[in-house]
Amino acid sequence: MDLIIPQKETLEIEFKSDEKKLHDNELIDAVVAFANTNGGDLYLGVEDDGRITGLHPDHRDVTQLSAFIANKTIPPVSVRVETIKAEKPILVIHVPQSRSIVASSSGKIQRRRIKADGTPENIPMYPYEINTRLSELSLLDFSAQPVPGALYNDLDPLEKERLRQMIMAYNGEKNLLELPDDEIEKALQLTATVNDQVIPTYAGLLLLGRQERIRELMPTAEAAFQALRGTDVTVNETFFLPMLAAIERIAEFINVRNSEQEMEMGMFRISIPEFDKRAVREAIVNAFAHRDYTRLGRVLVQMDSDGLTISNPGGFIEGVSYENILTVEPHGRNPVLADALKRIGLAERTGRGVDRIFEGSLRYGRDIPDYSASTSVSVKLFIPRGMPDQHIVRMITEYQQKSGEPISLNALFVLNALKQNRRMSAEEIGKETYIPDAKLRATLERLTEAGLIEAIGNNRGRTYVLSAKMYHDPVKYVRQTDIDQIRYKELIMKLAEKKGVITRKDVIELLHINPPQAYRLLQKLVSEQQLSLEGRTSAAKYSLHKWGQGEDSK
Repeated sequence: MDLIIPQKETLEIEFKSDEKKLHDNELIDAVVAFANTNGGDLYLGVEDDGRITGLHPDHRDVTQLSAFIANKTIPPVSVRVETIKAEKPILVIHVPQSRSIVASSSGKIQRRRIKADGTPENIPMYPYEINTRLSELSLLDFSAQPVPGALYNDLDPLEKERLRQMIMAYNGEKNLLELPDDEIEKALQLTATVNDQVIPTYAGLLLLGRQERIRELMPTAEAAFQALRGTDVTVNETFFLPMLAAIERIAEFINVRNSEQEMEMGMFRISIPEFDKRAVREAIVNAFAHRDYTRLGRVLVQMDSDGLTISNPGGFIEGVSYENILTVEPHGRNPVLADALKRIGLAERTGRGVDRIFEGSLRYGRDIPDYSASTSVSVKLFIPRGMPDQHIVRMITEYQQKSGEPISLNALFVLNALKQNRRMSAEEIGKETYIPDAKLRATLERLTEAGLIEAIGNNRGRTYVLSAKMYHDPVKYVRQTDIDQIRYKELIMKLAEKKGVITRKDVIELLHINPPQAYRLLQKLVSEQQLSLEGRTSAAKYSLHKWGQGEDSK
């Protein structure tokens, strides 16, 4: 097989020398490490510096090698092996990512990581990392496990009362309030029975535990709030609190620094906070609910002149990334803990709390929240500062009043894309918003009917702009909607007059339209004998028609 060999090793690429025959244990360890991380490709017969030195004769039978790897891994890892034609033959062993923890038949469990110098290495996977990996694969709910060494008395009666108050304040499941404390704890899986003794689960200790016992039994349950003015830290507070108390404390820190702007809406004046309170609460709750409690670290909320940053230890779980976070099926790292927070009323009950985070910015015409700084070991959300766009707020409010229903998140994404880019095709909007085609078409049609956007052109050449109602400056609107074909023709004729000869590419660049639109406009001008055509390909040339030149010269 002809295949380009990578230039260097990465987390998903490993080179192994095979001149003296790679030891069986080293080969299996490399496969196990790949399977327990992201999967990857093992190049056999390549030195660490990328030099090709070739295969040992014992490794040239790809079928035998695949069977050997499957027999030496538990559970068996099914690899795909290919021979690469180079100056000397080499093999590439494609190792899939495993949906469980893989060990060698000798009992070694390894994973891959990147060292400080940027090169990869295989290292042992320790017991606490096994729990982390299982939770990332949604195979283990750490929050549902009983806490070793904990007692029922480690739950704080004051926190139990706080839980009841929150259920009432946030419209949680009211039927929980009819139960005694021990029954609420069972219903929310905050306790478990072990050897006839009721003890807290990790979810129970996190939500209701006494502060000193949380610090002792869960040293990973740390949280912090920082406020910065320039490079000066004005607030820097770290605490080990029960989760409900910690969420309230952080919300208080933010609320006193969350400025508001008043806006007139008809006969009323409304106050719009710089950070949407529901969105911020959802973001904070998500950070606590989905963090990896097997890792040291803290939930950190940082407020500065740019915005609000909320980070937590533990990367996205398997199948989730910042690119698909709005479309992937919702599932979390700590299902029992997340479910308890939903039933209390703190978290979005549908599991789509991230939708609320984005909606909190988009419904006021602000910039989109950003997860792109997240890594494999932490999730980081940035919510930019910004006062509301009053014209968008007014139009969305009027739309909702008229339709009697809230505007959809997809509609908000479309409006934001057109606000940022002015004029876009459906294909361009889809690429920017990640909205599936069928849903995008329905959203565009609904927004057009509501008068929030306008469609320009037909069929494949159709583009969209914000409607006149969305612009407070008529000049901007006219600039975006200068789409009359007579005006287009005038601009094309002026260009032909200046350049002498023009092409379809020139028209595309001039009018910012797609090739079919440019072709139709040029053909129209040719049929009207205003332009002459030379050639029939996409590089055909157009010039002023001689008759047209004669008329102009009179």
